[in-house]
Amino acid sequence: MDHEKKLLGYKIYLVLAALFITSLVVSNLIFQKFFTWDFFGVYTFEISVGILPYPLTFLVTDLISEIYGKKKANQVVIAGIFASFFSLLIIFVAEAVPATSWSPVNDTVFNNVFGLSVLAVFSSMIAYLLAQFVDIRIYHYWKKLTKGRHLWLRNNFSTVTSQFLDTFSVLFLLCSFGIIEWELFGKLLLNGFLFKVMIAFLDTPILYIAVHYFRKLFNLEVGDELILDAEVLPINKK
Repeated sequence: MDHEKKLLGYKIYLVLAALFITSLVVSNLIFQKFFTWDFFGVYTFEISVGILPYPLTFLVTDLISEIYGKKKANQVVIAGIFASFFSLLIIFVAEAVPATSWSPVNDTVFNNVFGLSVLAVFSSMIAYLLAQFVDIRIYHYWKKLTKGRHLWLRNNFSTVTSQFLDTFSVLFLLCSFGIIEWELFGKLLLNGFLFKVMIAFLDTPILYIAVHYFRKLFNLEVGDELILDAEVLPINKK
């Protein structure tokens, strides 16, 4: 593969990483708003808006795992964790600074919205660490077992398992910290897991299309991975 194609692959990897990190950080910041969604009269979901961007993180890590390999997927996960904790530091500083008398958002409103973010992000990170690393490990187990075939199998099996672990863990911690009442645990667990599973099934065609496009773009055979090394990056010499 020529240098230009490898450089393009590196740029696409950065875009995917940016999508992943943004979705993760935002989901932790907006989680306190809940909404209902009537799914064609079959079932009414009661879920946090924080769940909306979250499934995208699993789609992105599956795509990175398929095209770039397990190591690059794990690197993105670690970067997402760092970004989430750094966002907590920014929120902590913002809360410590007193609002002016004319500020459109006063201290009370700001603290009501972001005051629980520290515990929420901590809970989310513990659950997220468990879920994402399980997702990546299961994904590559099935990829090796099927010799790169049956993309739908490893995508859905890894995502469904990891999404249950994530939903259960984060709700358990949020209830333990008193952020959510225990009486809501069962309903929110069912709602959150069903929603994530539904999205996981719906994003399978998207993953197939993306994987097919990237394999064609980079001339990859089934099971092949695009290796990004130091030679990909241009070096400016004085």
